[in-house]
Amino acid sequence: MGGFRELPREVKILTAVAFTVAVGFGIQSPAIPVFAGEFGVGSAAVGAVVSAFAFMRLATGLPGGRLVNRFGERAVLTTGMVLLAVTSILAGLSWNYPQLLIFRGACGVGSALYTVSAMNMLLRVTPASHRGRATGYFQGGYYLGTVTGPALGGGLLGVSPRLPFFVYGVAVAIAGAIATVALSKAVPIIDAVARTGSAAESGTGSGAGPGAGAGDGRPGITLGRALRHRSYLAALTSNFGLGWAVFGVRVSVLPLYLMFVIKADATWIGAGLAVGAITQAVTLPVAGRVADLWGRRPSLLVGQGLILGCLVMVITWQTLVAYLAAFALMGLGTAFCTTGGAATVGDVTRGRGGTVVAGYQMTADLGMTVGPLVAGQLAASYSYEVAFLATGAVVLIGWITALVMPPRPT
Repeated sequence: MGGFRELPREVKILTAVAFTVAVGFGIQSPAIPVFAGEFGVGSAAVGAVVSAFAFMRLATGLPGGRLVNRFGERAVLTTGMVLLAVTSILAGLSWNYPQLLIFRGACGVGSALYTVSAMNMLLRVTPASHRGRATGYFQGGYYLGTVTGPALGGGLLGVSPRLPFFVYGVAVAIAGAIATVALSKAVPIIDAVARTGSAAESGTGSGAGPGAGAGDGRPGITLGRALRHRSYLAALTSNFGLGWAVFGVRVSVLPLYLMFVIKADATWIGAGLAVGAITQAVTLPVAGRVADLWGRRPSLLVGQGLILGCLVMVITWQTLVAYLAAFALMGLGTAFCTTGGAATVGDVTRGRGGTVVAGYQMTADLGMTVGPLVAGQLAASYSYEVAFLATGAVVLIGWITALVMPPRPT
């Protein structure tokens, strides 16, 4: 079945970098509301600091993909991590609320550049037979970091709410320097192929259909051509539903449901999120192997089916046990969806399509932005059950598109 040792060297480097970035992000997360609150602003303004990061990620995803096509993954990855490091430190130095808001938005730009270039590089250097596993380990490193980071951040927050921003900036700077040096000997050819592929994005290249080998020098597939692939559409709708349900509703509406319907103590919110994150991190490598051995479509169907099941469980079995079990199922389903979806994108692009990878990642950001707003309004106007049913309908659309996708990209 293969393991981590069989994956390309670049995947191992990117996995270590993902863990470092995620730990830093987790360290910073608990400090954001506390630090913003010190400027005397209300809850809406505090929320805007969080939203600024997500909005700028969403707004700069496609431009980041074009930069990858033009200049190559390593250059864009280094730029993104430098921007992340500098703007995080500047955010920690903010002396008023507008400065904090601006620098957090700039952090979102750096995050978009980093994630698009890292995922594009990972898909490019990994053969199709191992793309699921590579994605699983890469994302597993990230989610393991998200579990570790908040625990460290709580201790730093006790010293100063500014300190986590500085620690994050320094950690990202060190990780970026190591990645730049470690990838310098392995990636020049990959970057050259990316620049060749930029011709396709401008409409002068012929594109490359699935079946070509990674890094074979052909121009990359355009976003327009990728949208004609049912496999890519299945990956997009799955990722949108994932953003809506898992990255959005799970951290916004579900906690309120716990407190006001199940009437459990708020301390269980963190426990539920931890259960989901740990389940996802542990399952990702296994889910990646399943995507490689069983195929992308079964992974997407199983993953989205588990997420649908957890929503039904929460609605019909309104207990704390069901709440925690639903978070575990959601983490399990997310592991299958993310590995199957990313591997599908890699199959369609063969690692040559910065805007195609960016488009895939942006659908999760869009779902994460829209989902909590719609579900929150439905919960306020009607009921939590209606909000969860609407969320389930979005996930079901992704499940149907996965059902009708071809076994292999066409």
